Amino acid sequence: MRYLPLTPADRAEMLGAVGAATIDDLFCDVPQQARRQDLFDLPLHAGELEVERELGRLAALNRPAGAGPFFCGAGAYKHHVPASVDHIIQRSEFLTSYTPYQPEIAQGTLQVLFEFQTQVAALTGLEVANASMYDGSTACAEAVMMAQRVTRRKKAVLSGGLHPHYGATTQTIAHAEGMDILRQPAAVDAEAAVVGAIDADTACVVVQTPNVFGVVTDVTQIAEAAHAAGALLIVVTTEAVSFGLLKSPGEMGADIAVAEGQSIGNGLNFGGPYVGLFACREKLVRQMPGRLCGQTVDAEGRRGFVLTLSTREQHIRREKATSNICTNSGLCALAFTIHLALLGETGLRRLAALNHAKARELRDALAAVPGVEVLSPRFFNEFAVRLPGSAAAAVEALLEAGIVAGVPFARLDPTAGLDDVLLVAATETTTTQDIAAFAAALGRSAGQ
Repeated sequence: MRYLPLTPADRAEMLGAVGAATIDDLFCDVPQQARRQDLFDLPLHAGELEVERELGRLAALNRPAGAGPFFCGAGAYKHHVPASVDHIIQRSEFLTSYTPYQPEIAQGTLQVLFEFQTQVAALTGLEVANASMYDGSTACAEAVMMAQRVTRRKKAVLSGGLHPHYGATTQTIAHAEGMDILRQPAAVDAEAAVVGAIDADTACVVVQTPNVFGVVTDVTQIAEAAHAAGALLIVVTTEAVSFGLLKSPGEMGADIAVAEGQSIGNGLNFGGPYVGLFACREKLVRQMPGRLCGQTVDAEGRRGFVLTLSTREQHIRREKATSNICTNSGLCALAFTIHLALLGETGLRRLAALNHAKARELRDALAAVPGVEVLSPRFFNEFAVRLPGSAAAAVEALLEAGIVAGVPFARLDPTAGLDDVLLVAATETTTTQDIAAFAAALGRSAGQ
């Protein structure tokens, strides 16, 4: 049965209060020719059992990442999420909490966000972090617009190693701000090329490490070149687990660091929701988008938490707002915080080392396949390979063997002319048997 909480008498009373004789009178301003007289061609209501069967049939059309060997990365990674994470985030005080406008009744939510910010600041090596963004790509765009406000310049240089989706998102959003976005051509080892594009009009340089091809780069020299020209350096990271092994953005001279936090505490989730990480130097904090939770004491000297900085347009005058981000990814941020707290520093470092070891094992196996060339000279848990033919065709062929072989780069950037390049990733969930099956199937495919 449909859920109709109002009785006919209730509806008649409401119509009388507004001076309408029938419900149709409420739509009198809609032209008759624009009104639909019959039902839409949609299924009528069904019972719970029938709905479950239909949804189950539709769900079976998907292939879960855990159904077999899985080597996809390119910004979203399959990691093990402990059952305790899911158990804790489903507690009602977390699951039903929303934006903490009233600190006196939202201390738990505020404390979680404060701990989250502390973790992100520690991971990125920067002084302050906000209470999360939507995802990594929109965080990247927000960072570019922040750099415009800080430097009062209009040009942003985007490295050819930046994930194409991040570049496209930044172009779309920054265009409305009147910024000039210079996206360099896709290149496996691209970071050094951005230095030549920096000039007196440059507001920021955006580099990614590990980049979209998996290449790890120490961007210290790029930071020095950017700062010499009065520009900011924005460092992007799509694989948060890499923070456990690599030099942090802050150590390399980044002014702003953004990242995708999905890898810690969050599953693949069919592409979202995810959680964007955003951190910066303390001197830039008043231009940071989103919200900042802070620690204080109450009138009795007890520890408490508040929204210290909230510069979104709902809270202050629109012309002074630094962002129109409406809601952060609170539940995903909570999952991130719980998982990272369970790991601790030692656990994160061990997890990162295991990811790198698995990727090296995968690299050695694929390099031994005739016709396969490994392109990434330095990597964390992901790298690019060049195949004898189309990467997309190879992925389709290996799917028939039950192996999800990776992401063809052409899916991310069809215009780059890299149709034979395949991005592959290995994490702690990848087994030696998975790697052997992948290499054997790829060898058979390449030999056809």
